[in-house]
Amino acid sequence: MAKGTRITGEARDKIAADMKKAYEGGASIRALAEDAGRSYGFVHRILTEAGVTLRGRGGATRNQPGA
Repeated sequence: MAKGTRITGEARDKIAADMKKAYEGGASIRALAEDAGRSYGFVHRILTEAGVTLRGRGGATRNQPGA
């Protein structure tokens, strides 16, 4: 898919289903965006529209018990 082209209808539904499957399989939004040649925001929007529950940001937390 060319960068910046509008994606609608069945093509958008297919991309959403593919990205949803990959995201739920562990891929990050950034990785999906890079693979698709689209922006982080586009992928985030597609996943949200597809009803995906997005994961938290991860990484170290500041106030870990016992630290």
